[in-house]
Amino acid sequence: MLVVRRDKNAFHDDVFSNFSRYVRPGDCLVLNNTKVFPARLHGVKNGGGGAEVEVFLLRAEDEQREVWRCLVKPGKRVRRGDVILFPHELRAEVLAHGEFGERTVRFVAGSSRPIAEVLLEIGEMPLPPYIERKPDAHDSERYQTVFARESGSVAAPTAGLHFTPRILDECRAAGAKVAEVTLHVGLGTFAPLRVVQLEKVELHEERFEISAAAAETLRHAARILCVGTTSVRTLETAMLRGGITQMSGPTKIFISPGFRFQATGALLTNFHLPESSLLMLVSAFAGCELTMAAYRHAVAARYRFFSYGDCMLIEG
Repeated sequence: MLVVRRDKNAFHDDVFSNFSRYVRPGDCLVLNNTKVFPARLHGVKNGGGGAEVEVFLLRAEDEQREVWRCLVKPGKRVRRGDVILFPHELRAEVLAHGEFGERTVRFVAGSSRPIAEVLLEIGEMPLPPYIERKPDAHDSERYQTVFARESGSVAAPTAGLHFTPRILDECRAAGAKVAEVTLHVGLGTFAPLRVVQLEKVELHEERFEISAAAAETLRHAARILCVGTTSVRTLETAMLRGGITQMSGPTKIFISPGFRFQATGALLTNFHLPESSLLMLVSAFAGCELTMAAYRHAVAARYRFFSYGDCMLIEG
């Protein structure tokens, strides 16, 4: 764990097992309790000579979970009106065609089983593409935080993967409260930025929720320590909408240098890809020069990057 001090414009190396030493009495540790669901499906295009198609579910568009926003690959093969066939007599009709491989599809079941049940059975855990292997049975547990409860994410909120029940207990013993919020990770979190001018960036919509109990705990915190950029985006969205209260809804918030943080007092985050919205958020919180210096040190010190990598605590 790299510990970055904004007030001292400095950083030092540590290990995550010492995380609770940086927790102060009166802190509120904010956890994103979203749960990753098996979002990657493999089917064949009907009438396309049996061409294989990957369908990556993003979010359900209706309460019945029949209509979904998704990504398809290869996108050029799948057009509006096409049908994709899956195991267990499930098929998907392509309703709409979006940019960058996005599609809207309607699933139709060939049996009486609920569509949501079939999707859970045939779907694969959506491991990041740089993990070059097929997901196995263990990934259903490993690619989740220990506090994952609310199903709806297509990627894990990776800063939370470092925690164990013991470390959470150590944080409570150090005087911190814990509040859980929900932001279902979608394209808004991990899609690459496709424009050069930051003022023109618009992220994809993601759903969030803050319970009344969490809001009450957060309002009495001496300092809010966000675990992950998704927790930051949840709370800063709430502040822009009038304050941290019980609320839910969509957010497209994009945080970049110059943003005025109203809730976040400290941040635990992993190391992110260049030209990503995540790195923009970190640079906004820690400052661009300090962030780049910390990243150069992390590279030289052979820190591990990305989902299963090491982390950085930014405070001060």
